[in-house]
Amino acid sequence: MRGVAYDRFGDLDVLQLRDDLPDPPVGPDTVLVRVHAAGVNPVDMGIRAGGLRTFFPHRFPIIPGWDVAGVVEAAGPAVVDFAPGDEVFGYVRRDDVQWGTYAEFVPAPQRCLAHKPASLSFAEAGALPLAGLTAYQALTEALEVGEGDRVLVHRAAGGVGFSAVQIAVALGAHVIGTASPRNHGFLREAGVAECLDYSAGPISGQLSAPVDAVLDLIGGDALADAPRQLREGGRLASVVDPGVRDLGGRYVFVRPERHDLEELGRLVDDGQLRVPIAKAFGLDQAAEAQRLVAEGHVRGKVVVTVR
Repeated sequence: MRGVAYDRFGDLDVLQLRDDLPDPPVGPDTVLVRVHAAGVNPVDMGIRAGGLRTFFPHRFPIIPGWDVAGVVEAAGPAVVDFAPGDEVFGYVRRDDVQWGTYAEFVPAPQRCLAHKPASLSFAEAGALPLAGLTAYQALTEALEVGEGDRVLVHRAAGGVGFSAVQIAVALGAHVIGTASPRNHGFLREAGVAECLDYSAGPISGQLSAPVDAVLDLIGGDALADAPRQLREGGRLASVVDPGVRDLGGRYVFVRPERHDLEELGRLVDDGQLRVPIAKAFGLDQAAEAQRLVAEGHVRGKVVVTVR
């Protein structure tokens, strides 16, 4: 099998494009997906550097990538919801780290997949799962966002942030987003009611009034300022800093969930959620794709296309 893999933790130079990777196993409840596109996320670099080795078993060679869109090649005998030829997308976070999505095929537990939204290309569908699920679970579960809530989303023009502002708008919220001024028009087109400049001083000092909920995607000083951004009794969640719990908030670590993937698909097909692609790379450019994401100033999503 052809794909990108690494045999040790390290920097970008450990990534290798290989033609000799073993064929993936297909267990009883596993779906073998022929990959068309794989989203590139900051967690891919964290895993490559060894940052999650205390949380998951790692088995070399490791193929990076948790986001996928493609076509079902085969399905295990216990799989009932997917059949060869189905177009699918998903967040393929298995219980160990080995079989990722920067390859021709990926073995995906059926719980990690849903049918691909008809209105999305494979590249767009491959870019959506991790960012979309993170935003959806943070907003609907941790923050319980509802009609009329004032919601502040930090780093709103990034992959998770841009999904979050659109989902919050769909939930009926008044959305405030932080971004550099060059991205304010981009956010307003997505329904953001107020745009704030993160470089213009503490956000708590820029708000016209406290908010009901804050979604932190930055950590550090931005998170420390969050209690001053909230009204009394407001809700706080972070997807980057477990220290949010010390402030009375919720830490969100995204999980595979078919129902939530289906809800994202519904929002997409209803025209309430779009997935802008910042740049698409081939498998032979996987290191460049990760380098671009690591720079941290991407507007939209980066994907690796396999075919």
